[in-house]
Amino acid sequence: MSDRIENAKRALGLIDLTNLNDDCTAADITGLSIRTVTDHGSVAAVCVWPRFVAQAARELKGTGVKVATVVNFPAGEDDTGTVTAQTKQALADGADEIDLVMNYKAFTAGRKGYAEEQIIRVKAAIPEPAILKVILETGEIGDPLLIHAASNVAISAGADFIKTSTGKVAVNATLEAAEIMLTAIEEARRDNGERVIGFKPAGGIRTSEDAASYLALADRIMGHNWASASTFRFGASGLLDALIATIEGKEPTVGQSY
Repeated sequence: MSDRIENAKRALGLIDLTNLNDDCTAADITGLSIRTVTDHGSVAAVCVWPRFVAQAARELKGTGVKVATVVNFPAGEDDTGTVTAQTKQALADGADEIDLVMNYKAFTAGRKGYAEEQIIRVKAAIPEPAILKVILETGEIGDPLLIHAASNVAISAGADFIKTSTGKVAVNATLEAAEIMLTAIEEARRDNGERVIGFKPAGGIRTSEDAASYLALADRIMGHNWASASTFRFGASGLLDALIATIEGKEPTVGQSY
């Protein structure tokens, strides 16, 4: 088997298959759910708007595919009470995973404590085995030192994953931001090896080559056996079709990624 096909098979099971389009409908969610289980394996999760969590949970029951949703999304500016209420409702509706947008504007304005406390409060509202992914919005933070600092804040506040982007801004996932975030995860692992912290690049990852580049980076920093559905996710939509095309030896059609 070629490395290209092997990487595509590896990446397929790490996808959070996403539809966060503003015009998303119930029919779109049904279509998304149908795509989760393929001839080459299942994706890790779907990521949908909170209003579709209950539907996705019903449609995916018994598949092993998790249901993720977003809170404080996309701007990251909701007050903490609102965000915790969003989180509790999503969990009640059947969400397994919460993707929280860090208040990166407060953080970059010097209000680190506010951003950190919100993550702590949301994490406290999420009982195990549900997990919290914290979106840093690295393309908006920009500065590498601040991306590293934001990663550390999210990790110390209890994030189970740190995620690059919402997919709703001009600059989303980049390998440069990924390297900074994975390095922060590796540093945290050295300090506290028992705690597992995952990584999720999201936005603009559309091809098998894109996926392979991120997996190679994770292998280099974290070790070849580190990346699994419990530690690594791709936030994407069109990536699934590209990976299937690669596995089946077909010419891929580049789709959207969110």
